[in-house]
Formats: sequence, structure tokens, C-alpha cells
Amino acid sequence: MEATVTTANNDEKTWGGGEHIQPLGASYGKMMMWFFIVSDALTFSGFLAAYGFSRFKFIETWPLADEVFTHFPFMHGVSAPMYYVALMTFILIFSSVTMVLAVDAGHQLKKTKVAVYMFLTIIGGLIFVGSQAWEWKNFIKGEYGAVETAGGSLLQFVDASGKRVALADFAVKLPEQREALTRSHATWFVEDAETQPTYTVAEVQAGFKAHPELLIRTEQLTDKKKKTVLTRVESESRLGTAKYVVEGANLTRNEYGSKLFADFFFFITGFHGFHVFSGVIINIIIFFNVLLGTYEKRRSYEMVEKVGLYWHFVDLVWVFVFTVFYLV
Repeated sequence: MEATVTTANNDEKTWGGGEHIQPLGASYGKMMMWFFIVSDALTFSGFLAAYGFSRFKFIETWPLADEVFTHFPFMHGVSAPMYYVALMTFILIFSSVTMVLAVDAGHQLKKTKVAVYMFLTIIGGLIFVGSQAWEWKNFIKGEYGAVETAGGSLLQFVDASGKRVALADFAVKLPEQREALTRSHATWFVEDAETQPTYTVAEVQAGFKAHPELLIRTEQLTDKKKKTVLTRVESESRLGTAKYVVEGANLTRNEYGSKLFADFFFFITGFHGFHVFSGVIINIIIFFNVLLGTYEKRRSYEMVEKVGLYWHFVDLVWVFVFTVFYLV
């Protein structure tokens, strides 16, 4: 029996990235964008999974989002928990809508509409990045302040009704005690002077003693998801073990609760913010190319569609970050 061998013409290719033979009906550029999105999604998934495990392990000392993100622009002193974060989320999602409209206009080869919707997308991205920077500023600066004990526990101050009280509302200024500027202490004065808190532990303790209506609450959560408030006697006893005054949050200390919360917040929201900023820069480049008629000459706005995929991915990731950090 003779074997039948079928050979293909040398001119035929399995996939050369051309127009007629494309896997999944997508061009090479789109496929590469999808590969990037999938790999980046796995990266974010790993970060959020690590956040979830850490929160579960330290759930009793984890900060309450409603008490951390309470600021709103031009409303100083007004508690607006989660309002501004919700507004930021709406703006970013709305920028996805304008990106969809830009892609649709590109399919119809309508240059003016593409430019208008791309411009609106860029504005939405810039507002979001600016809002995130403003949120970071408030998170780092803090609002109430707290003290940290020698054992690493965090103590916050409340009134009889359980409302938070800022250090500035009761701490007293004691006569300044300066150490002699010796050789062994010179480096401390030069390098750390600017990082010292507004009040010393002694000033906080003296102010607390002068206000008998104040109480201390710990970072421990009760069964009702509320911070544990100590009695006055217990408060005085715990305050006696204070070692540091904590104002705001950084990678070392955090006035809101567990230090890990601040670490994850800076890393994950910063990583996402970098993605949004990068997307804004790319959108600006595409926007100017649209104005110059680059894609009009090609009779194809596929570049707008590819950057649109990236922008939708960034928006979708924020939905998960928003849910994990702020809602759950």
C-alpha cells in the first residue's frame, strides 16, 4: 500500500501575523496586549491574596476603613467615610465609558469623536491619579495621632462617647528639655530632628492626666467589630507603658492600626497608581497621534483599541482593590 503524503505550498504559513490567518481573530498587537494583561492580572492577584492572608492573620488589630478614609476635599473636620474614595472610583469607571466610545468612534473612522473621547479619558485618569496622591498625603499626615507601647501595641484616645480625640486637643507643651550636643548625640540631632513627632510621650501623658474625661481604646476588635475601650484606670496603666508618639502612617509605624496595613496600602495602591499614570501617558501619545491624523491615514484605529484594553484592565483591577481595601 502506498502512503499518501500531503504537503503544503511553501508560500502558505501557519501564522505570519498577517490579516487573513490570525488566532482567535486577533492581530499580533492585540494578542501581545492580552498576554501582558493576563500576566499583570496574576501579579495583582498575588498581591491581593497576600493582603487577604495577612488581614486574616491579624484581623483583631486590622484598621477599620471607615475610620481611616474619612477626608473629603474642602471639607476639613467633616467626617465623610468612604465618600471621596467612592467618587474616585466613579470617575475611573466613567473614564472606561469614554474609552469605549473612543474605540467605537475609531471603528467608524470618526477622527473628531475619537479625539474628544480620548481627551475625556485622559482628564478622568489625571483626576484619579491626583485624588490618589491627595489621599496618600492625608494617610501619611494622619488626623488624630496615637501612642505605641513598648510592646508594640497601639493606643488611641476617645471621649466618654467613644469619639476619637486628637492629640492636639489635649496634649500639653512642657518646658523643652535639651540634651547636650555631644559627639555621641550629634548625629541624632542632625538627622532625626525633622522626623520627631509634634508631642513627646511625656506631653501626651501629662495632657491625658489633666483631662479625666478621656479614655484609651486599643487596636483590638470586639465581637461587634468595634475597638476595645478601656476604663480610666486601665487607660492610665496602659499609657504608662507608652514609648512612641505616632502621627500618621509610614513603613515603620501606623496610627490607624496594624503596620502591615500601611505597607500593603502604599505598595498595592501605589502599584495600581503607577499603572494608571502609565496609561494616562500612553493615552496622551495616542491622543496626539489622532490629532495628527496618523490613524486616519492608516484607515485603522487599532492602537486606540489596544490602549483601550489596557485602560479597561486598570479600571477592573481598581474595582478589586477598592473592594478589598475599602469595603470588605
